[in-house]
Amino acid sequence: MYKYLAVVGLLAVIILIFNHPIFGGSIKGKRLERLKKSPNYKDGTFQNLSITPSVAEGFTMRQVMWEFLTDKTPNKTPDHKIPSVKTDLKSQPITENFMVWMGHSSYYFQIDGKRFLVDPVFSGNASPIPGTTKAFAGADIYTTEDFPEIDFLIISHDHYDHLDYKTVKELQPKVKQVICGLGVGAHFERWDYKENQITELDWYEDFSSNGFKITSTPARHFSGRLFKRNTTLWSSFVLETPTQKIFIGGDSGYDFHFKEIGEKFGPFDWAILENGQYNEKWKYIHTLPEEFSKVMEDLGAKNVLPVHSGKFSLANHAWDEPLEKVTENCKDKNFRICTPMIGEKMSLTDANQKFTGWWKNLK
Repeated sequence: MYKYLAVVGLLAVIILIFNHPIFGGSIKGKRLERLKKSPNYKDGTFQNLSITPSVAEGFTMRQVMWEFLTDKTPNKTPDHKIPSVKTDLKSQPITENFMVWMGHSSYYFQIDGKRFLVDPVFSGNASPIPGTTKAFAGADIYTTEDFPEIDFLIISHDHYDHLDYKTVKELQPKVKQVICGLGVGAHFERWDYKENQITELDWYEDFSSNGFKITSTPARHFSGRLFKRNTTLWSSFVLETPTQKIFIGGDSGYDFHFKEIGEKFGPFDWAILENGQYNEKWKYIHTLPEEFSKVMEDLGAKNVLPVHSGKFSLANHAWDEPLEKVTENCKDKNFRICTPMIGEKMSLTDANQKFTGWWKNLK
């Protein structure tokens, strides 16, 4: 009898855990019917434009997981507090065009009278398991209370380091419009966002409002919050404002789609591209440092903000290696690389603004 009750109790706990809202919503009804009509959806999942193995040839997922669990990479997490400058976002005039990087792939920007927030993660954690994948000391300086009203919340895909339940739940009253890939809206509806707050886009679909146009464009990656992968779409985005064109990269391995996007929409005033959490073993789903400048050339972008580093350790490299490599590899190129500190105000119009190598020689 007691054994039976213990089994029932364990099953009940498991059911409760896996029904926790942090895992998001399920794809069903008219949302599922729309997904089935997408040219990028086949056999129950979304597909990349090119065949994209989870791990590169010659490796197995078991090897990758074992290496990650037993990794002893030196300086994988900083042994010092990350320097930052906390810009007071609520006091900034809406007439100013600027961007603030908030660590990893979270950033806020104002341009031409509108406010944007991309992939916000402000819970201090990039995992559904509390206490794991914690933000570096000093890197998690913003909370949802620090933000003014957001015109557009853009979500590149539904991984935990880009779509944070606690953060977006708290932001809901401030968000006018969510722009995301197909299926991702199910998570937002589970988290009490209203249907008219959510716009889901397939690749090359767009949303326009008062001189602003946001187009979903391809990325080479994957999605998933629990066990099944690729039931929601991962995306990059092209933002066209009255005065600028901005490429919002999300996560992506290198492929021909960057050239295609550059030809269709470029040249760009700005590109925000991932530069961290890479490994040769998963080179198809994350850009390698030596590919970064090639992406910029394909896009035809004038300025770049490297992101996806500086806050969480998700790969087997030193925490500061992405910034070291990207700045070294992009020397003497025909574009400008910008490396602000977390929270530092970066002008979107001043080409003469300078940035220090803030990650170097930290004590």
